[in-house]
Amino acid sequence: MKIQAKRFLMPLALLAGIQAAIGQTTFIPLYSFTGGNDGANPVAGLVQASDGNFYGTTHQGGTNGCGTIFRITAKNVLTPLYSFTGGNDGAHPYAGLVQAADGNLYGTTYEGGTNDYGAVFRITTNGVPTSLYSFTGGHDGADPATGLVRANDGNLYGTTEDGGTNFDGTIFRISTNGALKSLYSFTDGHDGGFPEAALVQANDGNLYGTTYEGGTNGDGAVFRITTNGVLTPLYSFTGAHDGAEPVAGLVQADDGNLYGTTFEGGTNGYGAIFRITTNGVLTPLYSFADGHDGAYPEGALVQANDGNLYGTTYEGGTNGYGVVFQITTSGALTPLYSFTDHSDGADPLAGLALAGNGNLYGTAPGGGNGGDGTVFELSLSPPVLNILSEGRQCVLSWPAWANNYVLQSTTNLASPNWTTISNAVPGMTVTNLLPAQYFRLINH
Repeated sequence: MKIQAKRFLMPLALLAGIQAAIGQTTFIPLYSFTGGNDGANPVAGLVQASDGNFYGTTHQGGTNGCGTIFRITAKNVLTPLYSFTGGNDGAHPYAGLVQAADGNLYGTTYEGGTNDYGAVFRITTNGVPTSLYSFTGGHDGADPATGLVRANDGNLYGTTEDGGTNFDGTIFRISTNGALKSLYSFTDGHDGGFPEAALVQANDGNLYGTTYEGGTNGDGAVFRITTNGVLTPLYSFTGAHDGAEPVAGLVQADDGNLYGTTFEGGTNGYGAIFRITTNGVLTPLYSFADGHDGAYPEGALVQANDGNLYGTTYEGGTNGYGVVFQITTSGALTPLYSFTDHSDGADPLAGLALAGNGNLYGTAPGGGNGGDGTVFELSLSPPVLNILSEGRQCVLSWPAWANNYVLQSTTNLASPNWTTISNAVPGMTVTNLLPAQYFRLINH
């Protein structure tokens, strides 16, 4: 991975009382789809694979007009890997990809397959596809609108929006060889119905998810399910301050709680953000107002290295085409970017992907140079290195979340060689400073 210098500090003679300037959050359009062989309208988010590249799907476009799978490098070079045919391989994926332990990527299509109820597929990072399973519309489910999650047992787990014993959607397990087992059929009752979100495996080993409908009040639900298929309803949305109709899945933050969004509901009816414990205690955090903050969030949240959560809204913002926002775990929301429906994109439906460089990457199904959607990057501010100096010693401090950064020192800015301080910890004291000594934090 390329090393990027993030912060330089001044020599000792100028150090006293100085804090390094805070970098700005920067939005960078990376690629505009053309609607041709590269695809069109990326509804799903991206995944960064072990090779460092990003992989994703488009809902439309491609050679056959049934959607594509693509790879995009950090240098913004996009390569179409596969065009769905609408046959046994599937068609029109709504969901993104997941990389399994074998290095291959796995995903679902909403349509196509042998029975036209959707399919599960595998594709190598070089673009060699394999059809694994075609849904029948019966007990196994139909129309998977979400991606798969790789669990610690090596299997993949997912949901279907329709089908199942009661035709209210299902939860299934599938091996990397394509052996599928239906784990649960929703009833559209207290347990929920019609799941449109992916699952997440929490640190307790259980899977957690949401349903768009059902629950006690018909406004959706949060549930827990074991890998053996034992489901426990955790919370039923009321359509009030807590929200209604969650489309997105959940994310477990480093505090152990789960965080999610609802498409509607909240104080203003434009969606909400909530926190819920693994025992089902829900706390509303924020209600969207359809202003600068956005409206109608559809994508899952992601926690970045700074400890904050980031997400997107489908509408709202300064221009009405959606926003990217940051929210703290206590509920303080900051709009970061408003889409314009130009080269940056419009109407983002998916959540963001946290990359190894600490930045966030995402897709928008609308906008772009040709109106067929975009891929974008959100560059986050690096951590600030603070210095308090007195005489021949100083105290260096930086945020504890910056555990992927290293502290380095040099006495010659013209030299490419910096010395890594291997025992560096936030709040460390450096003694016997040289007359001209510089420090920096770099992301490695």
